[in-house]
Amino acid sequence: MFPDDQLLPISALQHLIFCERQCALIHVERLWAENVFTVEGNQLHEKAHDGSREVVDGTRVARSLWLHSRKLGMIGQADVVEFHPDGRVVPVEYKRGKPKKDDSDRVQICTQAMCLEEMLDVKIELGHLYYGKRKRRTEVRLDSSLREKTLDTITRLRAMIDARETPIAVRQPKCDNCSLIELCLPDSQRLKTGANAWTDRQLNLATTGSLPETDPFEFT
Repeated sequence: MFPDDQLLPISALQHLIFCERQCALIHVERLWAENVFTVEGNQLHEKAHDGSREVVDGTRVARSLWLHSRKLGMIGQADVVEFHPDGRVVPVEYKRGKPKKDDSDRVQICTQAMCLEEMLDVKIELGHLYYGKRKRRTEVRLDSSLREKTLDTITRLRAMIDARETPIAVRQPKCDNCSLIELCLPDSQRLKTGANAWTDRQLNLATTGSLPETDPFEFT
């Protein structure tokens, strides 16, 4: 059981799956920056996070509901939680784009469900992801495979934060859409051998007056 001061944000799990370095920059180094994608996402979440409560066709709908699990050591805010007349509890998470190739959204909604299970002593079989571009919900079955992946991701997150280490950047196509690209500087990490390469380069210039045939500062 984790005390309150050791609870980690549920949102960090999505950052970790997307990019370990991005996750460390945000949750270890406390860096953040906005871009058009984060702004659009914030606008979509603002519509869900008005804190309202209502009843729709017998289903109680709670928005911006705080969740936590001391067993998992996680805390966060659900966009929407539905309490159905038949006893089903269903978390709903809003996303700006479309379904992702990775499991980051599915792990996030699964963590929310596991928090609700602990808080309410219920069993939750499914959640929903609402994507802004598709303008409809995608059902997520909270099966044993997804729950195992979620627990593994939580373990990885806690190990990273406890270690207080930020992974070296690896340039990938998805970097172009990351709001932290100017803070991460992935292109600056592409030199083959860093300081050793610079030393070798200077020695070659001093002794031969020319660079080696293979420039150690060549980009990979």
